[in-house]
Amino acid sequence: MSDEELEKEIEVEVNHPSEQNEILNQIQKLGQMKAPEQPVSNIHCLTIIGQIEGHLALPPKNKTTKYEHLIPQLVAIEQSKQIEGLLVILNTVGGDVEAGLAIAEMISTLSKPTVTLVMGGCHSIGIPIAVASNYSFIVESASMIIHPVRLTGMVIGVPQTFEYLEKMQDRITNFVVKNSKITEERFKELMYSRGNLTRDIGTNVIGEDAVKYGLIDGIGGLGKSLIKLNELISFYKGKSDEQVVQ
Repeated sequence: MSDEELEKEIEVEVNHPSEQNEILNQIQKLGQMKAPEQPVSNIHCLTIIGQIEGHLALPPKNKTTKYEHLIPQLVAIEQSKQIEGLLVILNTVGGDVEAGLAIAEMISTLSKPTVTLVMGGCHSIGIPIAVASNYSFIVESASMIIHPVRLTGMVIGVPQTFEYLEKMQDRITNFVVKNSKITEERFKELMYSRGNLTRDIGTNVIGEDAVKYGLIDGIGGLGKSLIKLNELISFYKGKSDEQVVQ
């Protein structure tokens, strides 16, 4: 055996244990031997899952999306030259009203194209986030529960409390109506409907019905969402090129 062959064999023996450890780590973390390589993309994917956490921290067992984590990401997306579009995937039960509205306003005021995709469910304050994009999709099996605002904890039984709730509800209604095709009358009808929910007033809207009511733009999954987002990116690029020429 030559010196070069001996050196190669030693290198293989040295590197082999580390390769095994790397494979074991991949299996433990992802359940597979090799993770798919992440290509360089001009699209950023943002997930909003579980309960939207606001000013109060939820118990550790709760699956949460913290708004203080999302807002810096949205600012970075707006400033990034590499990112040209945003895909928001939602599967949330709702949560803090003001935190949800803050996220929705941030998404709706981005200068870059945005598409939202509802998977599983998008309830309560998740609805304004779902309609905040340029175009929204929902899968056929997903649902959206529309219900009025409620308070948790101690409530002071005075007229001002109910006025505050009414104003907060108007903020949500106005945002949803402004950013979707649903009318204010239809949205309020679904919100205050009785008999649809067992322990609450409101309506559970399934995929196709959400499109029929004008709450969501179309039925579709991940593939359609990415196709639409790429179309919007091309359209925005064309508009910017025209402005430069003019």
